[in-house]
Amino acid sequence: MSSKLSRYRKLDYKLPEKNLAWRMYEAGVENFGKNGPDELPIARPKHDELLVRVDAIGICFSDVKLITQGSSHPRITGRNLAEDPVIAGHEVSLTVVEAGEDYKDRYKPGDRFIVQADVYYKGVNLAYGYALAGGMQQYGIVGEPILNGDEGSYLIPVKPETGYAEAALVEPWTCVVASYRIRPRRNLKPDGIVLLVGAEDGNYEINGSICASGAPSKLILAGVSESVKSRICGCKGCSAEVIEIGKLSPENVKALREERTGDKGFDDIIVLGTPEPELAEALAASIARNGTMAIAANRPIARPVQVDVGRVHYDYIQFIGTSSGKLSDAYVNNRDSELVPGGTAWFVGGAGAMGQMHVQRAVKMKNGPKRILCTDADNARLEHLKSSIKDVVSEKGIEIEFVNPIEVGNEALEKIIDDITKGKGFDDIVMLVPVAGLIESSIQYLADGGLMNIFAGVPRGTMATIDLSVTYTKGNRFLGSSGSRPQDMIDTLALTESGDLPTENSMAAVGGIDAMADGLRAVKEARFPGKTVIFPHIRLPLTALPDLKDAAPNVYAKLRDGKFWTKEAEEELLESRLDI
Repeated sequence: MSSKLSRYRKLDYKLPEKNLAWRMYEAGVENFGKNGPDELPIARPKHDELLVRVDAIGICFSDVKLITQGSSHPRITGRNLAEDPVIAGHEVSLTVVEAGEDYKDRYKPGDRFIVQADVYYKGVNLAYGYALAGGMQQYGIVGEPILNGDEGSYLIPVKPETGYAEAALVEPWTCVVASYRIRPRRNLKPDGIVLLVGAEDGNYEINGSICASGAPSKLILAGVSESVKSRICGCKGCSAEVIEIGKLSPENVKALREERTGDKGFDDIIVLGTPEPELAEALAASIARNGTMAIAANRPIARPVQVDVGRVHYDYIQFIGTSSGKLSDAYVNNRDSELVPGGTAWFVGGAGAMGQMHVQRAVKMKNGPKRILCTDADNARLEHLKSSIKDVVSEKGIEIEFVNPIEVGNEALEKIIDDITKGKGFDDIVMLVPVAGLIESSIQYLADGGLMNIFAGVPRGTMATIDLSVTYTKGNRFLGSSGSRPQDMIDTLALTESGDLPTENSMAAVGGIDAMADGLRAVKEARFPGKTVIFPHIRLPLTALPDLKDAAPNVYAKLRDGKFWTKEAEEELLESRLDI
């Protein structure tokens, strides 16, 4: 007789009549799954659909945000949840059960996939686990938006031997990998709208290289001297429509944005000279999505200014600068987001579920940082992270400090920072805590040319007080990212399946289908020092991996060091508990 797991893999069992699915009918994690999962009929795929089995699903803090906000969440705004409930969940490992007629040649029963959740279909964003039914269920339907989207199929093939949890955790790891692939543009946006603001007279050099990728469509000159006007309008290849206005006051920026951009914002805002703080704030609030604000100046701004740091993360806006007077330097010297080889890096909140992935990646890189500071307010998380990377850190001779800043205090933390950076500051600061105050207080520790990666999902509208002068006095940069693209996921999966990126190391808790709601609460409460993964076809209360010693001793025996997930532990769990 074949094993239960073998039959599961081969789909050699009778499908149940009912599909257990966790559906969101109203906002609030406390309201999610009040009566447990719904029992729904197993759907049969239409001609252009697939029926898939959900083998494992990771719970993401984005799921918590979705369920907390309900129909006010921007991805499902206005949806009547009572009549059209959402099935959340996007960190999935799927197996094809049945293909509709249109896809029988392409997808076979038993084929395995993960999903690039950020789906675009006919120009519309229809994210999996948001507008499209996701993975918080045992079986689901995958349709045309995913199978035939704007970028092709959003299903990415998984090798048969890859673990289910290992595959499901590729999605969050992909977001980590993608955050180090940000390559800011080095020129004005082609066909964009440029606002050039003269704040101070000076000897500014403007040449054609700034339009190397293509000329903007519109160039608005605000209080710009005749000499600057003649130079920028005389740039080779610059054929933009030129609009001249007088000196720009902070009160007039919003009206100008509405009039000239339809309130979408300016693609490039260039400030010649040191702006008054109020003007800098008004201009910062008028940057378009994917837009840039560049300052060419020598004198610092009179005070730190209010900046929407949520837009750095979600709208990819950038603040750059140069003190050379050569405007193209602000763009050309714009760093990519990859960690500086052999440099110094600080991971703020680095022992959280996502933070641990960043730190694990940093220490496993072939040319990663040599000195690392990891701070977190949770000692248990810090210890878990330390245990997970101790061997590779020792092998590679990486100098790393694990610090609880609440315990040691600011004075001791500053001494630690000074020692690690030799008084020069960090080449990279990765912000993994969505707190504006931490962003504000950490910027001062950037080295010359240092970069802050705002990875944490700080909501749009979150204002931080930042000294933008550092963009031109120190060459500092601020970047952010949200999500990933299909190629990022393909590359991350390849790293995982080659053994170079052990995604399962980030797993901290496990549960069965009945544990979904508790898993969401656990993620909201930051109950575990890593990721929570649900196996929808077993019954098991939510359990921290070390607690499997009592809850499932046979599975615990297969863990690494009694706390790290392995493929062998997964096989033992499924063999002993599959409900088929």
